[in-house]
Amino acid sequence: MAQDTNGNIGGDGYDEDLQSLDIDDDVEEIDFHGSAKPPRRARGTMGAAAAAVVTVLVALVVVALGVGGWWMWRHHWRTVDVSVDGETVSARADTTIAHLLADHDDFGRTRGRLLSLKGKVLDKDGGEPVAVSINGAPVPVADYGTATIAAAETMTVTPGKDVTEAHTSETRTKRYGTDINLNNGPIQVVTQQGEDGREEVWIGKRSKEEVVHKEIKPAKKLTVQSFAPQPAGKKVIALTFDDGPSQYTGPILDILKQKKVKATFFDLGEDALTYPKLEQRMVNEGHQVASHSVSHPYMPDMSRDDLRKEILTSFADLEQASGTKTRVLRAPYGAFGVQQWKDTADIVDMNVLWSIDTLDWKRPGKKAIHDEVLKNAYNGAIALMHDGGGDRTQDIEALPGIIDDLKKQGYSFVTIDELCEMGGVPKPAQGKE
Repeated sequence: MAQDTNGNIGGDGYDEDLQSLDIDDDVEEIDFHGSAKPPRRARGTMGAAAAAVVTVLVALVVVALGVGGWWMWRHHWRTVDVSVDGETVSARADTTIAHLLADHDDFGRTRGRLLSLKGKVLDKDGGEPVAVSINGAPVPVADYGTATIAAAETMTVTPGKDVTEAHTSETRTKRYGTDINLNNGPIQVVTQQGEDGREEVWIGKRSKEEVVHKEIKPAKKLTVQSFAPQPAGKKVIALTFDDGPSQYTGPILDILKQKKVKATFFDLGEDALTYPKLEQRMVNEGHQVASHSVSHPYMPDMSRDDLRKEILTSFADLEQASGTKTRVLRAPYGAFGVQQWKDTADIVDMNVLWSIDTLDWKRPGKKAIHDEVLKNAYNGAIALMHDGGGDRTQDIEALPGIIDDLKKQGYSFVTIDELCEMGGVPKPAQGKE
C-alpha cells in the first residue's frame, strides 16, 4: 500500500482497488463539524421523586424498628410483677403459665388425684393440674403452654380436681330379691312375684372395679306375706283334714253333709288317684280341695327340681281325680320355709298352716280331740284334723260333737278360700310356670 506526500494512504494499487469496487468518484464527504457526539450522563445527582421514596422507606424502617422494639419489650423483654394469691412474683413477660408453675412448684398447690370407681386413690398426681385464673378469668388447662403472663396483674392458683378413672359400661340383669315374712299367721300368700331388673354397670379400666351406675329397670322383690284373718263382725272357723282320701273320708263327708258344714281337704295326690270318687264328692258338696303333696315328703330336704316336681304332680293328680284345679298347698309337717318359697313361688299361690292342732295323730281319744278344738277356738281359727294316714276312727267319733258345740258358741264353718276372702287376705300374685 502506498502513501502520498501528504501522508495519505493510496497509490496506484489503492486506486485500482477502488476502481475494482466500481465506486463513483463523485462521493460527497459529510462533515458534522464536531456536533455528532453522544450526550454525557449526569453524575452524583438524584431525582426528587426517588429521594422522597427513599425518605419514606427510611422512615418506615425506623417506625417498624420502634414498634417492633416496643412490642418485644412489651411482650417479651420487660419484667412483669404478678400478685399470686397475695405474693408478688417477677418474671419476663413472655413466661408461660406452664413455666411459671414449674418454676414455683405449682405455688405449693397439689394436683388432683386419679381415683378408682369406688374412690380408691390410684395415682396421687393423676388428676387435673392446678387451676389458674389471670385477672379473675379462668385459663383453660390446654392453654397453659402458650398463654403468657404479659397482661397479668393478679393470678390465682387453686389445687387441681380429682379425676375418676376411665371405664367401660355393660347392661346387666339384676336378679330380684325376696321379702318373705312367715311369722304373722298361718296363711302364707305370694303377694308379688319376683321380677328381674336391668342396670348399667361401670367397670374401671385400671382398677377393674365394678359399680352400678344407674338402674334401667327396677327389679321387683318376690314377696310372700303371712296372715291371720279374723273377719270383722263374724265368728268363723275352718275345719281342715289332711292325708286323705281314705276309707275314713266317706264317713267324715257324711257328717259334714248332715251338719251342713263346709271344710277343706288337703289331699295326697297318689291317694286322690286311688279314690277319685271321693275327690269328686268333696267338690260337688262344696268343700275345698287342695294339695298335701304326692307322697308326704319332708320338703326342706328336697332339691329345687324334686320339690317343684312333687308339687306340680300333686296339683295334676288332684285335677285328674276331682276335675278341679288348685295352687293351694299345705306342706307335710308344715315344713315350708323361705328357701322353699324361693324355689316354688311361681307355681304355688298359698301355703296353709293351722292355729289349732288336735294331735289326733296320737290317737288321744275323741274327747281330747274335741276339747282341743273347743278350748282354742276363736274367730278365724284353723283346726287341723286327719282323714287319712292311719286309723282315723277317733276323728269320726269326735267330729259331730265339735261341730255341734261350736255352733252353740255361734260359730259358722268356712273353707280356707272363704276365710281369706272374708278376712281381706290379698289375692295371690300368680306366676308363670
